[in-house]
Amino acid sequence: MNNVFVYCEIEGTTVMEVSQELLTKGRKLANQLGVELHAVVAGTGITGKVETQILPYGVDKLFVFDAEGLFPYTSAPHTDILVNLFKEEKPQICLMGATVIGRDLGPRVSSSLTSGLTADCTQLEIGPYDDNKTGKHYDQLLYQIRPAFGGNIVATIVNPDHRPQMATVRSGVMQKQVLDENYAGEVVICDVAKYVPTTDYVVKVIDRHVEAAKHNLKGAPIVVAGGYGMGSKEGFDMLFQLAKELHGEVGASRAAVDAGFVDNDRQIGQTGVTVHPKVYIACGISGQIQHIAGMQDSGIIISINSDPEAPINKIADYVIVGTVEEVVPKLIKYYKQNSK
Repeated sequence: MNNVFVYCEIEGTTVMEVSQELLTKGRKLANQLGVELHAVVAGTGITGKVETQILPYGVDKLFVFDAEGLFPYTSAPHTDILVNLFKEEKPQICLMGATVIGRDLGPRVSSSLTSGLTADCTQLEIGPYDDNKTGKHYDQLLYQIRPAFGGNIVATIVNPDHRPQMATVRSGVMQKQVLDENYAGEVVICDVAKYVPTTDYVVKVIDRHVEAAKHNLKGAPIVVAGGYGMGSKEGFDMLFQLAKELHGEVGASRAAVDAGFVDNDRQIGQTGVTVHPKVYIACGISGQIQHIAGMQDSGIIISINSDPEAPINKIADYVIVGTVEEVVPKLIKYYKQNSK
C-alpha cells in the first residue's frame, strides 16, 4: 500500500482548480507518510497539454490516459481506468473533487475495490488509531474529517483495513500552491485499451452546455455575506451596494438562500462554496457550524449582528452590535465619502 493518488479533472485540456488544490494537499500528506505523490488524468488530446498544470504541484508520477471517448466524462471508462490502475499500483490514499464528476466516480471506484469513501471532507490529516474492539494499533491512517448530523458535530472517519482510503473534497476547501515550476516528475503515457474495454464506450455525450460563473465569489478578496437577518431580497440590495463600494462579492447563508433572498450560487458553507477572502463581513448571520465551515479561514472576520451572543461572534475578529438596517447604510456612506 504505497503512494498517494489524486484524480485530476479536466475541462478540455484545462485541469480544474479543485484538482490542483488536492495536489497541494496530497503533496503534504505524501511528505508526512514518506511516500510519493501520483496523479492520474484522462481525456482526449491532452498529451503534452496538461503536464505543466499538474507536475509543478509536486507530482512524482503522472499517469496520462489519452484516447477518443474519454472526454467528455462518462462513468464506465473512467471507473475502469482507476479500478485497474489502482489494482496495479495499490495506493494507500486516493483524493478527488466533490464535484459532479467526483460524486459519480468516487463511489463507483470505492465499491469496485471494496474500499471506504468519505464524501465532502473539510480536513485531511495523518494520525494513529487504536481499535478498542480488536485491540489493534494503526499508525499513519488518513483522518477524513467532515461535519455530520446536519453539521451538529464534526466527525473524524478512519478506514483501518481497506485500501485505498478515499476522500472527496469540495472546491475551495484546500488552498492550491505550486511547489516548484520545474518539478521533475515522471510522465507515463498509458495504453488505454489495456485498461478500458470497448464496451465501456456504449454511452456517448451528444451535446454539452457549460455556463460560465456569474461571479467570482470563491476568489474575491472581500466578501459581504448576508443571513436570514437581512429580512428580504430588498435587504440584500444594501449588501450589493456595500460590496460594490468595497470591490467585493456578495455571499449568503443557507437560511437566506432557502428564504429566496438571493440565488443559491452565492451560498457559503458546508453545502455551498468555501471562501478564503482577506476580509469577510457577516451581516445578520447567526453562524451555524455549516456556514462557519465555509468561511472560517478568512483573514479578518467582521460580524454585524443585533445579537451579541450570536455564535459567529465567537470567531469574529471584530463585532458590531446593531441591526443591519442601521449599520450597513453607515458603512456604505463612509466608503463612498472616503474611497478614492
